[in-house]
Amino acid sequence: MTTAAPPSPSPSSPSSDRSGLALWDQRFDRDDYLFGEAPNAFLAHQAVRLPRGGTALAVADGEGRNGVWMAEQGLAVMSVDGSAVAQAKARRLADLRGVTLDLRLADLAAWDWPQAAFDVVAGIFIQFAGPKLRSRLFAGMIQALKPGGLLLLEGYGPRQLDYRTGGPSVAENLYTPDLLAEAFSSLEILELADYDAEVSEGAGHAGRSHLVDLVARRPR
Repeated sequence: MTTAAPPSPSPSSPSSDRSGLALWDQRFDRDDYLFGEAPNAFLAHQAVRLPRGGTALAVADGEGRNGVWMAEQGLAVMSVDGSAVAQAKARRLADLRGVTLDLRLADLAAWDWPQAAFDVVAGIFIQFAGPKLRSRLFAGMIQALKPGGLLLLEGYGPRQLDYRTGGPSVAENLYTPDLLAEAFSSLEILELADYDAEVSEGAGHAGRSHLVDLVARRPR
């Protein structure tokens, strides 16, 4: 089934103003998990690259499906998000799976990013951010990586405006390979892919989608 997401900053994470954060509280205030309970497929496919132990940051982790999965892989995970409703559901999911998340409620537009603190930083569909905020987030993600740390990023590309199966409704929030290559030029790019695929992640992401994936490592 294909479900078109309603116009919104992005169906993955809170926006950078208080009204946007309240909107995400409303969207997550439902019995089921808006984006399902399983991890994002791209993230799960990167399991072989993850360190055995260490620390991870799940950026704009919402209801916790990706942070919980990384904790299940043996990582100590900090899960940061701007929605208290989503984080309550993330805590429940972590309890159900028998893992622990370090939950941090924060507006990422103003968050003080840790310095060289994480072995893995994951940002999955964090496209609530327009160009100015996106630059801040990307810089923060790089800053948060330890030397040798792994960055995992997935977002929607421009054809998503035609598919309308999730993601932002404005072109400026979408990714292209060139945009990501430039933004993360200080890192060693291990994988940069641009493709169409079927996505099935709850009601929020469902159907044919244009995806852009980045795997990169901070030089030692």
